[in-house]
Amino acid sequence: MVRKLLSFLLLIIIPCCFTYAQTDVLKQAKAMLKNGDVKELQKLVDKIIVNETTKDIAETWHVAGRVQQRIAEQEMEKAYLRKPYDTLSIYNSVLSMTQYFLRCDSLAQLETKPGKINKYRKDNQRAILADKGNLLNGGIYYYNQAAEGNTELFLRARNFFSTYVDATLSDMFAKDNLLPRDSVFSQVAYYASLAAVRMGDYANVLKYAPYAEDDATVGQYAMEFLAQAHKQGGNTTAWIETLKRGIEKYPQDDYFFASLIDYYGSQNNYEEALEFANGMLAKAPNNYYYLFVKGFLYQNMKRYNDALVYYKRSIEANPDYAEAYSNIGLVYCLLAQDFSQEAVTDIKDPRYPVDQARLKSYYENALPYYEKARLLKPNDHSFWLNGLHRVYYNLSMGEQFNEIDAMINNQ
Repeated sequence: MVRKLLSFLLLIIIPCCFTYAQTDVLKQAKAMLKNGDVKELQKLVDKIIVNETTKDIAETWHVAGRVQQRIAEQEMEKAYLRKPYDTLSIYNSVLSMTQYFLRCDSLAQLETKPGKINKYRKDNQRAILADKGNLLNGGIYYYNQAAEGNTELFLRARNFFSTYVDATLSDMFAKDNLLPRDSVFSQVAYYASLAAVRMGDYANVLKYAPYAEDDATVGQYAMEFLAQAHKQGGNTTAWIETLKRGIEKYPQDDYFFASLIDYYGSQNNYEEALEFANGMLAKAPNNYYYLFVKGFLYQNMKRYNDALVYYKRSIEANPDYAEAYSNIGLVYCLLAQDFSQEAVTDIKDPRYPVDQARLKSYYENALPYYEKARLLKPNDHSFWLNGLHRVYYNLSMGEQFNEIDAMINNQ
């Protein structure tokens, strides 16, 4: 009985001693903050931030953050004195400092009376605000250093960018708008999602890309990443919804439109696509791109005459829209191709000249539209080169055909 009791007491006493020991380490680290050796401090911090007794105490993370702040300050002081200094040490210490202070703040709020602000917040806010630029510098550095497939460096880059975003959104800063959700914020969110894309880390793309999708500079790319992430995750509904929003927000970006059309084509579901196009036109009846979209859908449905109607309306709305001119030329060529399957081929048949005249008329109709596309986009051969080659050949325009033929052969 005595032995069992002693064993029980040992089970109680040993953890208690261990608890006191770890708390003493925290006190020791706090006492050393002003004048202690940074390396020794770091060793103490490495223990207390993982220990079960101290890892959920706000003071632990406050001390850990202060140590990182001191490391960064020492390196910056060397730079000021024109002595050799470690830039990466500054970047990484600022990153750790920010993460530690954010953790400190969330724990401290739990330890503080409801409605009150914890005692660490103001000082820690100032420290992060003073060094927030190095979060961006660190992210840029690691991203630029990362080669294709270098997951480790992309991860480091993402950590810098995502920490800036996380800080902005945290209670520590959001309440007073000290890190405003402005164009800098949205572009940093974009870079966080970009680094995540390069790693195939689609969970973090979904987390950070939405904060960038309205940015005037990078919003369309953020939405592309978001669509890719939904697709990779097998969330077809969210993928389609993102593509539709992308078309409405960034009609100049072909990615959304092409992806949506590919999807509807693979599903043989053009009626739903037409419903979407009609919805867009209901909001903006004269939007040249929406008119073009509806024309393109009709083209894919082989409703060529309907396609021509909407392509021509697109040109009326925007006379410089080369894509519509090119597609009108293509539709006339497709009409010619279809008609050639039923046209009379026997030159003795009285219907032969009539059918040949009709066949020729399709190419004659296509000609001015392809030439206009060339005039509008002379350096983009995809809009007119093959089309004109076909039209010139079928209209026996030898000189023009030879020019285009030479261009194709020289590609």
